[in-house]
Amino acid sequence: MKRIDKLILQSFFGPFFLTFLVVTFIFLMIHLLKYFKDLIGKDLGWDVWAQLLGYFSVFMIPTAMPLAV
Repeated sequence: MKRIDKLILQSFFGPFFLTFLVVTFIFLMIHLLKYFKDLIGKDLGWDVWAQLLGYFSVFMIPTAMPLAV
């Protein structure tokens, strides 16, 4: 791989991953706030919250990917 190719890839992947994480976080917060009244006060453990965030993030990845590019 040529030096210019490595430079271009390095300059692309940094902002791409940062933007992807920010957009995914925003979408996760939107979904959590939508279901906040249903989830709060149910005495759910951290494992249930982590599982819920995992399911929501899998659902949000196809939506967040085009926005990150």
